[in-house]
Amino acid sequence: MSQSLRRISEETSQGDEESHERSRFEPAHEQHELLDTPHSMLRIPKRYILAVMAFFGFCNVYALRVNLSVGIVAMTTNHTVIIDGNKTLMTFPDFNWGGKLQGMILGSFFYGYIVTQLPGGFLANKFGGKYLFGGGIFLTGVFTLLTPLCARWSVYLLIAIRVFEGFFEGVTYPSIHSIWSKWAPPQERTKLATFAFSGSYVGTVISLPVSGALADSRAGWPAIFYVFGSIAVLWFLLWCFIVSESPAMHPTISNQELEYIQGNIGYTDEQVQNIKPPWCSILTSPAVWAIVAAHVAENWGFYTWLTELPTFMKHVLNFSLSQSGFLAALPYLVMAVVVMTSGQLADSLRSKIKVSTERVRKMFTCGAFLCQLVFMIAAGFTRTAVACITSLTLAVGFGGFAWGGFSVNHLDIAPQYASILMGISNTFATLPGIISPGLTSLIVEDKSNPSQWQIVFFLAAGIYLVGAVIYGIFASGNRQKWAEVPTGYIPHSSSHNPTFAFPVIDRKESNLLSMHLVLSSRISRNLEQSELSCSAAMILRALDVAGVKLASRIKAAYSTLSNFLSVDIFFHDLGGQQSDTGPAVNFHYLFFVPISPCWQKQRHAPSLY
Repeated sequence: MSQSLRRISEETSQGDEESHERSRFEPAHEQHELLDTPHSMLRIPKRYILAVMAFFGFCNVYALRVNLSVGIVAMTTNHTVIIDGNKTLMTFPDFNWGGKLQGMILGSFFYGYIVTQLPGGFLANKFGGKYLFGGGIFLTGVFTLLTPLCARWSVYLLIAIRVFEGFFEGVTYPSIHSIWSKWAPPQERTKLATFAFSGSYVGTVISLPVSGALADSRAGWPAIFYVFGSIAVLWFLLWCFIVSESPAMHPTISNQELEYIQGNIGYTDEQVQNIKPPWCSILTSPAVWAIVAAHVAENWGFYTWLTELPTFMKHVLNFSLSQSGFLAALPYLVMAVVVMTSGQLADSLRSKIKVSTERVRKMFTCGAFLCQLVFMIAAGFTRTAVACITSLTLAVGFGGFAWGGFSVNHLDIAPQYASILMGISNTFATLPGIISPGLTSLIVEDKSNPSQWQIVFFLAAGIYLVGAVIYGIFASGNRQKWAEVPTGYIPHSSSHNPTFAFPVIDRKESNLLSMHLVLSSRISRNLEQSELSCSAAMILRALDVAGVKLASRIKAAYSTLSNFLSVDIFFHDLGGQQSDTGPAVNFHYLFFVPISPCWQKQRHAPSLY
């Protein structure tokens, strides 16, 4: 009897080893497909639903940001009023704000926006990004609803409202990276993140004409702020109901998707909230400053043309105001499509053609900047309206490919600190929104002088070149050494995310660094195996408290039980090879791999195969 049990155990162990070897060479997406059943394939993966919700979130982010640029025109433009008692028509604006005051109102947003970039990344890294991202948009929407009232009360109160809008909206970009660090498998990071980011440009394209239509309606310019503010509040309610902080916290996620995400990301990306960020290493990392340089270069061109393109088209190309508004939105429509495409293309190059992550990031970022440089210079020399608009549209549109490079590079080099890195890069990348409009107004004294606008074009081209050179030299696609979890660190999973509750054995206390239990008993499959797996789960929890001494006792106990229950105990080194002579010396985590479905049902102790 014991010999037959031993033979069954050996066959099962050999089968497990073969499946483990196959899994090492199978692409991650193929493993996920093997886990899916016909029923689960009909369900939309929760990470895709998250991407759609984030997409609409960024639509709100930019709609709330740029709606005042249209609203302020209606607020300061003469309109006709019929005076009772006679037929005299009088025209006057609602507000008599000069050009400098209007510029102060529009620019006040960025003074609040730049303040919360780095704190937003830190808070998202510490407490999670779900409510920080959603709450930032919600509060911005609330202040947007108050804009008409504050504008009529005092211009200084309006400026304060805009500062607060920027303050709360500043946490959105850093916090979304915190969410993706938990939800996006490495091979899908680019397409998920860029799809969400593309909502920024879609929101810009939609909000500009819609704001104009609302301003011309009977409700007037206040409708702009009431409509977009209400949409943001409604979106926040859906966000809180649909989205979860991490896959393990989602109440309806399938076991297949949960295992797929966790198996590809790894537990360290879920368990780093209590690790202090290595600030010195972050601030002295060339890879970080390469991202900063690329982000600044891209935003310089983006903010320059976001604010100045309608003026250029009206005064130099002699388009009407309505034509200028439509044509100014065209480059950002192209950019939205390019951003989505770049994410799909980048992930395809990495997963199917096996191009390295670093090469893909540099290819997309530097290639986009060089194309923008060429078309920006071409726009400065063209004199026909069609050629100039085409050049500017391509120059701005090609910037979408850069978002398939540097914008997700934070997740490559330090996934657990991605929100902090985004906060750092976006802090510097906000400066162009403050500096560029003022510098352009100093350069372009005569708005109808093409030669002065050429300087603006060439300045943007030069910044693109500098960004491409710095990123091409110093960027990296590999996880940095300072982003690795320290040896012997025990994550506080019980308070944040209990999904990955693997105990760690300190190398100073014991040489028992890795014990791999394969529960291969085939006796009473419906009862004994389930009880054995549940017992292993309980032991796993106990090990988290008892530590190394309990691990030694467990080893001895299971060695005895192996003679009766056909439980094989063996050791793995770092490369996964079996060692019959003793414990491994390089791998520091204790793994249990049961074969019973009972284990898979427990979210707090996921399957490892």
